Amino acid sequence: MKILITGASGKLGSALQTALRAEHDTIGTNSATLDITDYAACRQRLADLQPDLLLHAAAYTDVNGCAQDPQKALRINGLGTQNLAAVTAQLGIAMLYISSNEVFDGKLGRAYHEYDAAKPINAYGWGKWYGERALAEVNPRHYIVRTAWLFAPGGDNFIHAIRQAARRGRELRVVTNEISNPTYTRDLAAAIRLLIQSDRYGTYHLVNEGAVSRWGLARFTLNEAGFADTAITRISSHQWQRPSQPPEYTPLANIAAASLGIRLRPWQEAVRAFIADEEPG
Repeated sequence: MKILITGASGKLGSALQTALRAEHDTIGTNSATLDITDYAACRQRLADLQPDLLLHAAAYTDVNGCAQDPQKALRINGLGTQNLAAVTAQLGIAMLYISSNEVFDGKLGRAYHEYDAAKPINAYGWGKWYGERALAEVNPRHYIVRTAWLFAPGGDNFIHAIRQAARRGRELRVVTNEISNPTYTRDLAAAIRLLIQSDRYGTYHLVNEGAVSRWGLARFTLNEAGFADTAITRISSHQWQRPSQPPEYTPLANIAAASLGIRLRPWQEAVRAFIADEEPG
């Protein structure tokens, strides 16, 4: 299968190329080679390449930046995805879109199932939800993959920030009331490889199994990384003001993919693997 990957230079895009290249003809693109907000450019590029599948991993992922410039968030995450959805539908190309737990408001009180109602509460979530609806409405050959709290080797993410702060002896204050599924990009990419082999289009939640608070994730990470003596002060999200306030309780339940035999290992195992991958030997 020929697969075009947007956002290929990002951490998830890189993991996808690694997971897929042995079995598929993968072509990577990024914002320098394809402006997804330019409909004509999207149509020309996809018409020239004629991929069997467009794997859309590109996004404006700076959630605080999205809050500060919601029009940019909508233009990239929403309208950019709409452009790709329209083009793939016209050209007969299947499309997989990477979405987020932040399409939910965090008020359900249990893990979200694939078809629970989306109610985004911030600009990043709204952009992702716009993209989901745009794809679902125009291209029946689609996969929508929601994930959460991604971490990757060499990346700028929560786990890196916590470890760096501990190394520098900085005071750590971490929220206890934000809860979701930490997800390793390598595990997500491996699950997507299996999903696209199924030809079972639809909406999926692909996250490492189990949910934890930000504080719990920080504590586990530091214990595993040799910083068990480092103290972490518990705070609430109301004490950690940011331009974009995330939904508080958004664990995702993997029901649809699990029915196909696709499961990701528990998040604790994924964090241990991440630490080993970062510091081999």
